[in-house]
Amino acid sequence: MLSILDTHKSIKNRVIVSIFLLLFLFSVSAHEGAHDSSDKNIPTPNSETSSDAPKKSTPKAKISSDSLKKSTPKTKTSSDASKKSKPTPKTKASSKGAKKSKPTRTPKTASLEKIVAVVNNDVILQSELKTQLNNIKKRLKATKTKLPSDNILAKKVLDRLILMRLQLQLAKRTGIRVDDETVNRAMLGIAKKNKLSFSEFRKKVVKSGFSFEEFRESILNQIIMARLHQRRVHNRVTVSKQEIDNFLANKNHLLRKNNRFKVGHILIALSEVPTTEKVQKAQKKADMVLEKAKSGTNFKELAIKHSNGQKALEGGTLGWFSTPELPRYFVKSVVKMNKGDVSNIIRSPAGFHIIKLIDIKGSTSKHVVKQTKAVHILIKTNELVSANDAKTRLTQIRDRLSHGEKFADLAKAHSDDTFSAKKGGDLGWVSPGALVPKFQTVMDKTEAGKVSEPFQTRYGWHIVKVIKRRQQDDTKSFKRSLAKKLIRARKQKETLDLWLRKLRDESYIEYRLNNNS
Repeated sequence: MLSILDTHKSIKNRVIVSIFLLLFLFSVSAHEGAHDSSDKNIPTPNSETSSDAPKKSTPKAKISSDSLKKSTPKTKTSSDASKKSKPTPKTKASSKGAKKSKPTRTPKTASLEKIVAVVNNDVILQSELKTQLNNIKKRLKATKTKLPSDNILAKKVLDRLILMRLQLQLAKRTGIRVDDETVNRAMLGIAKKNKLSFSEFRKKVVKSGFSFEEFRESILNQIIMARLHQRRVHNRVTVSKQEIDNFLANKNHLLRKNNRFKVGHILIALSEVPTTEKVQKAQKKADMVLEKAKSGTNFKELAIKHSNGQKALEGGTLGWFSTPELPRYFVKSVVKMNKGDVSNIIRSPAGFHIIKLIDIKGSTSKHVVKQTKAVHILIKTNELVSANDAKTRLTQIRDRLSHGEKFADLAKAHSDDTFSAKKGGDLGWVSPGALVPKFQTVMDKTEAGKVSEPFQTRYGWHIVKVIKRRQQDDTKSFKRSLAKKLIRARKQKETLDLWLRKLRDESYIEYRLNNNS
């Protein structure tokens, strides 16, 4: 009997020891998993957390399991222990996942930090949301913007985090990488733009209440997403000649958004509550004045004679306005007008208005550029021609030019730019921005009739001779170029919006924000 009791007591002790051992192993496994930042597949709420833990100490787990099996009479104790070490039960993600590529593992961090969203095989933690939320609040408060409620703001910030995570996931899958040097250049550029040294810029970021490491990571993410957009969206957007023609025919006024307008004005006034007879009389007078204005009668004289406006004695000249400053009844007409045009009658509660566009200031009224007529010789570098070789050859060619040899002959014989070489190196009339920056800079510094020293661009080594310069009105080509940019920007935005919507729709996303608040 004593041996039976001793055996029973021994079994009981082994069960208790096994239970504590299991609980210890599970907590260590969860702790290690929470700090395993190199895990490439963060799981979703299913079942692998518990299986991961035993794998790290298989022999011990087996002993514990055997002990539990032997303690059949103590099933309640064993059951309680196993319940404590069971993985997180299946959640709403399981049913949703069947529809949208359900992730296969439970997040290891779930035991330590709350999850606010599951995004494919990744999670967004409450700490990430809190950090971004605080940053957004600081920015909004700095601009004295009224903040919405915390719930609304948190949802908007979480949506942004989800969309960013989806893009970063896709960028990683498609092999988009950004090195440290690129990020450093971007940050130096930001510092330079703000007229700060890098150390001053760093201090300013920290002083603003932001972690410099987080700021750097945000710059990295922005560069990655920009490259993703370029590859997946922007490079696929094209603008046809017909689209540009249609834009200029129908939406030319949109090119004037940054212009200033000098406006003349005639008002045929109405009383606050005019009778039908008075309205008709004023309309008739306005029609008469408009006919005279459009037939060439001096607008100032008409304004002085007929206008009821406050500036009538100044010939109706209201002065200069930017588009936002224009009276709202005038905007639609003025932005469509060319210099010297007279509008049709514009009706407002004050009466009948006639507008003349006296002048326009801005990039699209008349676009004059300084053009340079130049010739050049290019020597490309390769396995056989070093940079030093190319520079030496150009120096020798330059010496021959100084002794009277013709540039065209030497360009045809030596230039590696096959397109211009056959024309004696002629680049034609070059507008600003048409050439790579280094070439443009050297050409701009070279006097007419002179030949530059040899210089290098990404194409190779050059010498350039400036023939002459001129001021050229290229308004037409500038408008076409600007129209193309506006069309491309609009199409890229529309295409990107659709692409992001599709990316989101095709991904597995589960919100847990309300469960954690």
